[in-house]
Amino acid sequence: SKTWITLRLASPPVLLSVSSAEQQGSAVTSVRPETSTAKTLTDIGTRRIFNEDHDIFRQSVRRFFQEEVVPHHKEWEKAGEVSRELWEKAGEQGLLGVMIPEEHGGIGGDTFSAAITWEEQMYCNCTGPGFALHSDIVMPYIVNYGSKEQIERFIPSMTAGKHIGAIAMTEPGAGSDLQGVRTYAKKDGSDWILNGNKVFITNGWMADVVVVVTVTDREAKTAAHGISLFLVENGMKGFQKGRKLEKIGLKAQDTAELFFEDVRLPASALLGELNKGFYYLMNELPQERLLIADMGISSCEFMFEETRNYVLQRKAFGKTVAHLQTVQHKLAELKTEICVGRVFMDNCLQLLSERRLDPTTASMAKFWASELQNKVATECLQLHGGWGYMWEYPIAKAFVDSRVQPIYGGTNEIMKELIARGIVSQK
Repeated sequence: SKTWITLRLASPPVLLSVSSAEQQGSAVTSVRPETSTAKTLTDIGTRRIFNEDHDIFRQSVRRFFQEEVVPHHKEWEKAGEVSRELWEKAGEQGLLGVMIPEEHGGIGGDTFSAAITWEEQMYCNCTGPGFALHSDIVMPYIVNYGSKEQIERFIPSMTAGKHIGAIAMTEPGAGSDLQGVRTYAKKDGSDWILNGNKVFITNGWMADVVVVVTVTDREAKTAAHGISLFLVENGMKGFQKGRKLEKIGLKAQDTAELFFEDVRLPASALLGELNKGFYYLMNELPQERLLIADMGISSCEFMFEETRNYVLQRKAFGKTVAHLQTVQHKLAELKTEICVGRVFMDNCLQLLSERRLDPTTASMAKFWASELQNKVATECLQLHGGWGYMWEYPIAKAFVDSRVQPIYGGTNEIMKELIARGIVSQK
């Protein structure tokens, strides 16, 4: 039987200063500590954007990752994919489709509950499960732009982990430039004939349904006006999955090439309106970029605590490495930068929950967090010395897994371009 975690959709508590509380004749009974004042950067019960219901949910999510993911992750790294059993277990525990409304077949949780699932995955240093992309990138496209039939067909089974979702944007000749897409769907009666190929597709090998970014009007006034989205299902004639790509990191995450050769799609496979695909992509990219950013800051928090524990135990020159002033100062620098980043990230999560996160701010978050993540990875590995270069140490895996963050979801060079537009554009 399924065990669904019930989430109460409460707003974050309003925290009063002591003076304000006294003026209202009430006493301050408890204040949630910020990350900077908590015992560790991964403590449960911190940060003002969360409440007690979120804490209970986080405990459950943390337990799931520790019991169902950590013990098996090494074998999944060798296989290049996680098991389908894990996906179904995640569905049974209510960890998929957290933000999707219940009336559409999702869990009905809030933004902060979804963020907990992203953060806890990074806290266990297991990057294999592609839950975040499935739940908080792919599923929103179907819910926000899909027909009633598409929603009913896919969302409940995706929430249950029975159908795995992917999104196919990137092509060999068009990386971050979505207007450079060459995959083409041609009208044939009431059907569409799809041809093209995609690369670097997360969940691509295991995917049951793929949102495919496709050109449908080559004569449009601009490339952006001629792009549509289609739902392509595994098993359709002409849809082939290439090899699982061998990456330097994210070893347990299935990443594949996808090929479409005369794939016949019914009219019902079109997602949303014809030639509105680019508009839909622009609407959804801020959430995708914030997801990457929050996972990046969470990885920083994990790496810091892993390194703190290491230097407190490792001996050098007759004392622990943590006694060396140069090490202490480095840890002080890293904690400060991580905590500053976390404050901005939580502000962005608040904006997302209020539907006020704009593309520029999301680009700032993704750029900043992924750059910081790589800096923290480098510094923390250095503090491990030679052991940091050994794959058996968690910091080594975190180091290589961090490297892709400034690349996918739009390279950081593109993020800077997007940020700059708002700076130099005419008022």
